[in-house]
Amino acid sequence: MPETQYEWRGAFDNDEVNTLHADAFGHRMFHDDWRSLVDEHSLGWVTARREDDLVGFVNVVWDGLVHAWIQDEMVSSNSRRRGIGVDLIRVARDEARSAGCEWLHVDFDDDLRPFYYDAAGFMPTNGGLIDLTGSS
Repeated sequence: MPETQYEWRGAFDNDEVNTLHADAFGHRMFHDDWRSLVDEHSLGWVTARREDDLVGFVNVVWDGLVHAWIQDEMVSSNSRRRGIGVDLIRVARDEARSAGCEWLHVDFDDDLRPFYYDAAGFMPTNGGLIDLTGSS
């Protein structure tokens, strides 16, 4: 199997991230402008490629100071359980630290608790959420 290559602020096009997002999160294909989103709001992002295929991606948003957040971590369904998700977090962590960030935050659904706490090294913290869609 070819080696997976990781790159901070790696090249990507919107179609391949939208395709990966739909596969990783199990929903229909959207046509979001990822390039504009990361250029405007992100400290950076990490791409994971095997040969020419985008098999993983994570966005790292920040407050411009010392806090960064993991957002939209995704690994293709046929590339899971190979350490790609952990490696995406490792690169994001190292690059956020290099940029002067002191904290890396993440939120996730309960079924991902073993990944983020056990495999990726996050620690539990208190947090809160307000549903702004008006449905609650």
